[in-house]
Amino acid sequence: MSDEILQPEAAADDLAFEGALRPGSLAEFVGQQKVRRQLQLLLDAAQLQNRAPDHILLAGPPGLGKTTLAMIVAHEGERPLRMTSGPAIQHAGDLAAVLSSLVPGEVLFIDEIHRMARSAEEMLYLAMEDFRVDIMVGKGAGATSIPLELAPFTLVGATTRAGLLPNPLRDRFGFTAHLEFYETDELHQVIERASRLIGLEIDTDALREIAGRSRGTPRIANRLLRRVRDYALVHGGAADHAAVSAALELYDVDEHGLDRLDRAVLSAIVERFDGGPVGLSTLAVTVGEEAETIESVVEPFLVRSGLVTRTPRGRVATAQGWRHLGRREPAPEPRLIDDL
Repeated sequence: MSDEILQPEAAADDLAFEGALRPGSLAEFVGQQKVRRQLQLLLDAAQLQNRAPDHILLAGPPGLGKTTLAMIVAHEGERPLRMTSGPAIQHAGDLAAVLSSLVPGEVLFIDEIHRMARSAEEMLYLAMEDFRVDIMVGKGAGATSIPLELAPFTLVGATTRAGLLPNPLRDRFGFTAHLEFYETDELHQVIERASRLIGLEIDTDALREIAGRSRGTPRIANRLLRRVRDYALVHGGAADHAAVSAALELYDVDEHGLDRLDRAVLSAIVERFDGGPVGLSTLAVTVGEEAETIESVVEPFLVRSGLVTRTPRGRVATAQGWRHLGRREPAPEPRLIDDL
């Protein structure tokens, strides 16, 4: 349970809650100020020229608002929106079926676009550039390519791993937005707005406490807000600072936003390996978790928080990491200098 509450990926119960809280315009969207200004300019220019906006790539960690921004692009341009995902497009034919059914000006949102099949990616090159696709009819020597004209559309792709996109695909996006983690003040605004929309009375100190434990991610902030709301409801009290502390302690979320697995990894480095360095596979075996989970979920936050660093020899706990566990970093061993 505690290992899931701080995951930035959307859980099943997040979808309905997030849907009710999504802002409908760039003016309502909190955070990502530079990206908002860039998108506003792009949309305004397209509207003045009465054309479809350029293709847009939204890149960044999960939970920062890429899907919401795609919806806003369609809403502000008063254009229909079609949503799909990279894993759902495993053949060129899957993509051709979607593209051929688009109406003029429609916004096509492909989440996790880096996970599309290679054959579909190659079809997308021509579709994005010339608004047409070539359909192969028949097999072998008798196969024939039939060009199919497409209605002008805007592709909005979202990816958490932009480096996995082939260069020809990245180059066809007219604008790439890089979303950043949120500051505490921005998260405070996010959950203050969410608390108003769900009718929850919560004081400023409690909001700031939730924001400080949300790992810079609005999805996590909203999820923690729900848990605090549940705690206050069940215990019949106010959603105040004490309720936040008690609720998040119940779910193993500490004051810095670390959960059980985060602390297990940090503790293993400090206590089992004297602060490191320690390799990823050894660390995974020690804490009983998959190496991929540690590398993609736990490690980025520990590094970003300044608790752990990565070196060529392995993971090393910083002085701040030692202090977080209430331990003092051992003094470095004195270097011996030979007399010449």
